[in-house]
Amino acid sequence: MALIAEEILAALDEDQKAVALATRGPVCVIAGAGTGKTRAITHRIAYAAAIGTMDPAKVLALTFTAKAAGEMRVRLRTLGVPTVAARTIHAAALKQLLYFWPSVLGGKTPDLITAKSGFLSEAVNRAGLSESIRITNRELMRDIASEIEWAKVSQIGPEDFVSEIEKRVQKPRASAEHLAKIYSAYESVKKQELAIDFEDVLLLTTAMIEEERDVRERVQDQYRYFTIDEYQDISPIQQRLINAWLGSRQDICVVGDPAQTIYSFAGATPVFLNTFTQRFPDAEVIRLSTGYRSTPEIIFAANALLRHASMGQELVATNEHGEKPAVTGYSDESAEIAGVLKEITDLLASGTPAQEISILARTNSQLGGIERAMNKLGLPYQVRNTEKFFERQDVRDFLKQVRQASVLPTEGSTWIDELRTIAQPFLTGESIDGIAALLHLARELDSDENFAPKTLRGYLREVEDRVQQNNPPTMPVVTLATLHAAKGLEWERVFMVGASEGILPLQIDATEAVINEERRLFYVGMTRAKQDLHISHRGNPSRFLREAALI
Repeated sequence: MALIAEEILAALDEDQKAVALATRGPVCVIAGAGTGKTRAITHRIAYAAAIGTMDPAKVLALTFTAKAAGEMRVRLRTLGVPTVAARTIHAAALKQLLYFWPSVLGGKTPDLITAKSGFLSEAVNRAGLSESIRITNRELMRDIASEIEWAKVSQIGPEDFVSEIEKRVQKPRASAEHLAKIYSAYESVKKQELAIDFEDVLLLTTAMIEEERDVRERVQDQYRYFTIDEYQDISPIQQRLINAWLGSRQDICVVGDPAQTIYSFAGATPVFLNTFTQRFPDAEVIRLSTGYRSTPEIIFAANALLRHASMGQELVATNEHGEKPAVTGYSDESAEIAGVLKEITDLLASGTPAQEISILARTNSQLGGIERAMNKLGLPYQVRNTEKFFERQDVRDFLKQVRQASVLPTEGSTWIDELRTIAQPFLTGESIDGIAALLHLARELDSDENFAPKTLRGYLREVEDRVQQNNPPTMPVVTLATLHAAKGLEWERVFMVGASEGILPLQIDATEAVINEERRLFYVGMTRAKQDLHISHRGNPSRFLREAALI
């Protein structure tokens, strides 16, 4: 049932209300961490629909993660506007590409690559670099994938890769020449296999809209009003796609925070947010600064860090006071892990829900040591990192077994019992958290009256949808995450580890631009905490601790 306009506005503070009342674009919302931006922009859409200035069926609300898109859909449905399309940019582009492919390009629709590892391994071999590049080195292969993704979203082809990468502040671990050869071979392998990756989805959809008048007119008629979240992390190809969607119209609302720009290495840039008013001189700019997430003590420290480098607008604290963020120094990594896990063990024993606790680290390698220690102690955890969950080898092998079993009739047991049987060989070592999460998802679906059919095939359909959306399942356990992967999330109690020079920031003598990005990463980590923030270091404490007035 749709809410009336007055009810929609009544749930907002004055700044959020200003966002909702700005029903026609262009609008630029600068929203600090934990200031209620999702509430503001969903209420804006609902209010505009209620007063008739926006047709909800012609709204495209875009965000960066499937989790955020899902949350947006739930809120919009609650506000009485269930017909709004709330998607990630990749999901929206893919839907359009697959729809128009038969009529525009013809032939077989290409396979979408959800895991680059196999294609990259073949590309390394074809480039004649198998002796120089160890394809079994997961971190190195992940870095290579990231560099190719950066090039593609920055619209840089293999032929220009070497010259363009020389301009970058942060240099890759592999040589530019080797990367260029692998990039070229990777594109060749994809072409041979009739496959495309997620970056191709953006490139092809953009080109299709730009070059095909019929496609452009149909897409621009379908979507007339745009809301774009996390706008500080837009890449050049994403902006080009947004331009193609928007055309000459101005019904666009963007939301972002320059202080949370942390994906420069992946091609993201705040330049489109910072220059929005240059492109749209008549834009209304609204700032959200009331911090609803964290205690005043956490916000004071975060503001001090912001102030040090003039990174963005400060937050205004409104919550009840709590404890000052705790800072603890340790002699080495082992001592730090032991100390942090002792605190977490005590919290769990006192009744703190595991899902309200997180451990945040700068790098994936730091998480490995924590994982091993938690396994020894029997502490429940789940890793959430920038490695795509569904690209993990253990997850792919498990789902392969489920696919094979789903074509056979089930005899004498329920689908979920059969799934548990398939999972047993995988529940060992480092596979535990990923497979356990998939089992937990199955239990949730089985108890959901809207989930049908309750079969392995129905479960697979749900999982395949999550693969496309890169929406991994979660569990009620302690979360381990890199600071990059923690973006957009929040917990009651956060433990930031490795706040030391040489870890955070990663490079002690880096350029100012690199240090600023690391500082923003530190800020993002701090502002994930709602009630308690524990920061630990070993050796020389991070300069960011001093800048935040914590030591």
